[in-house]
Amino acid sequence: MSESFDPPKTQAAGTPAVLSSLKQVFGKAGVVRGTKALLELNQIGGFDCPSCAWPDPDDDRAPAEFCENGAKAIASEAMRHTIGREFFAAHSVTDLLSQSDAWHDLQGRLTEPVLLREGATHYEPVSWQEAFAIIAEELSALASPDEAVFYTSGRASNEAAFLYQLFVRAYGTNNLPDCSNMCHESSGLAMNEAIGVGKGTVTLDDFLEADVILCIGQNPGTNHPRMLSTLEAAVKKGAKIVAVNPLKEAGLIGFAHPQHVSGLLGKSTPLASTYLQVKVNGDMALIRGLAKVLVEKDAVDHDFIRTHSHGFQEYLAVLDTASWPEIEAMSGIPQEEIRSLAETVAARDKRLITCWAMGLTQHRNAVATIREVVNLHVLLGAIGRPGAGLCPVRGHSNVQGDRTMGIFEKMPEAFLATLEQQAGIPIPREHGFDTVESILAMHNGRAKFFFGLGGNFAQATPDSAFTAEALRKCSLTCHVSTKLNRSHLITGKRALILPCLGRSESDSGRFITTENSMGVVQSSEGKLKPASEHLLSETDIIARIAEATLGDCGNIRWRWLAEDYNRLRTWIEAVVPGFENFNDRATLPGGFYLPNSAKERIWKTPTAKANFSSAPLDSYKPSNGRFLLQTLRSHDQFNTTIYGMDDRYRGISGMRDIVFLNPKDMAALGVNPGQRIDLTSHWNDGERHLKGFRAIPYDMPRTMAAAYFPEANVLVPVGHVAEGSNTPASKSIEVSIKPST
Repeated sequence: MSESFDPPKTQAAGTPAVLSSLKQVFGKAGVVRGTKALLELNQIGGFDCPSCAWPDPDDDRAPAEFCENGAKAIASEAMRHTIGREFFAAHSVTDLLSQSDAWHDLQGRLTEPVLLREGATHYEPVSWQEAFAIIAEELSALASPDEAVFYTSGRASNEAAFLYQLFVRAYGTNNLPDCSNMCHESSGLAMNEAIGVGKGTVTLDDFLEADVILCIGQNPGTNHPRMLSTLEAAVKKGAKIVAVNPLKEAGLIGFAHPQHVSGLLGKSTPLASTYLQVKVNGDMALIRGLAKVLVEKDAVDHDFIRTHSHGFQEYLAVLDTASWPEIEAMSGIPQEEIRSLAETVAARDKRLITCWAMGLTQHRNAVATIREVVNLHVLLGAIGRPGAGLCPVRGHSNVQGDRTMGIFEKMPEAFLATLEQQAGIPIPREHGFDTVESILAMHNGRAKFFFGLGGNFAQATPDSAFTAEALRKCSLTCHVSTKLNRSHLITGKRALILPCLGRSESDSGRFITTENSMGVVQSSEGKLKPASEHLLSETDIIARIAEATLGDCGNIRWRWLAEDYNRLRTWIEAVVPGFENFNDRATLPGGFYLPNSAKERIWKTPTAKANFSSAPLDSYKPSNGRFLLQTLRSHDQFNTTIYGMDDRYRGISGMRDIVFLNPKDMAALGVNPGQRIDLTSHWNDGERHLKGFRAIPYDMPRTMAAAYFPEANVLVPVGHVAEGSNTPASKSIEVSIKPST
């Protein structure tokens, strides 16, 4: 494989995206199976994409309603290759650990349960019955239910997630960490405090009515490419797009629509009319500066502020004390550019949508930063009216639905009380462990059992070596998965891998439901023949574990509930607000919207108002001579799944062991393009090291650096988290850099 780096691209998608999609799908799944999968992907009556959570159109959908990332996800899930007992007999755990994450994904679909016995070097096949018995034995042997950790990825369906949290709480614990803890937990906390809702307040239609769309701390071209067609449509309707991001990213500059002739011919629609390359963690200062100018210009919505807000005078005092030298130093954006942005925002009807992702949520001050974004919208009255609102862009396809279903270590009392009444058994109230707390609990012996419903916990989490040590201290680690990943190889004394159906595969004629980023619940029914006759659905696996561990209890008949998902949806209707007539509405073409009180300007906060935040202005500042490193994805990956070694839009081919740096910083370090460098992260508990990565020049602010996730996770201290949300601060890691010796 050739390794090279070239100048970054200035547009996303186009013919290269089409060719990449077809190569991935036809190469892995075959022409017939691959074509069938693509034609059903994101279609009404088909199945929901297992990749990102960007919503589908409510009604008219294109024949190809998917993006390059969705095609790659389906190619990976629907691939023809399978691995079973012969594969595991031929490869020891140590052998498999030596292979790359991309190699793991290429080996194929898991086909039968396998067990790593204590002291063994190889996984071996085990019956489903024995696997469930082992889990029940381990759970029954724990001194307390709180010694078990039950993790969830964002791929699980609503039905599986609801049954899973029911089992965990029936077992006696609220230890339900999930991937939200590591991505948008900061958004949920900040928005709940400010407006009483932890979800976005806009729909796709709002984008077509917006005056200004602020894309801050996100890279849609790589992480949620279907958003680009929405942004293109908004631009053509007259919206101004403002990109705020440290790195220049192709997907924020231009979009060549791959389903339009012009796009296939390489002609792109310019997207961001303004591109502000803010310093890493300088977003709070930028937004506060923008708010300061809008107040000075009296370009705020006084009626909205008077009727719907709380804390305005306190916020005015905060704005008054924020000095321009401080704002400029923290944000890296000159005052005149911030004033120009204020002119853009105030020029028309203040119909502002702000979108953000992990560029805001994974910092020490993430909650305060997102509260500042909400402050801006409250100033403008830009919530609860057409063309305006807040849009946290979720990553995984049903991560929002999992939380709605109760996958959270701190569910509110109303939910738990209703669940207890429906189940007819006691439900624990003590808060459980989130993801970081789970790692610490396993490391210090407070937790001894780990169960992962999807995901790749060892790779997704911070402080890779520390997390690996924590997992290896468990008595049993167990993962429900479709493909081999590194978490299967970092094991407790015993380990199980339980293979499940993919989103695209037929589940005995049953359909599931998911919830997208904009609160739409819709059905999803796999159409492909399962990769193996031995696969079970996630829901069936959970029911049989629960039956083996607890037996039927209270009003719960585990297998009976799982046999017919309509029964599960009846339970969801009884417990979860907004799911009235769930079984009927689940079959509506395009699904249905869940209630969102903030859209109606009903504020479910203690003040019954939208609350301003008056948090002190700050940013994370590295010491002199050090850098602020952020982790990010390449274009050839989704979360921890590595599809290939290229990052087409950033000009990278055949490598992932790289660090992006400003060319002037490279010169100051005496480092040439492509030269090997060593990184050391600094935290109050010591240093962490990453050696021999290649320095790549890139257009970005000085003293900033960027490297790929999950390779750079080894540098993220487990104790470096967002205040309040406890989300790992993977976007602001203090590092020193020197040439490798």
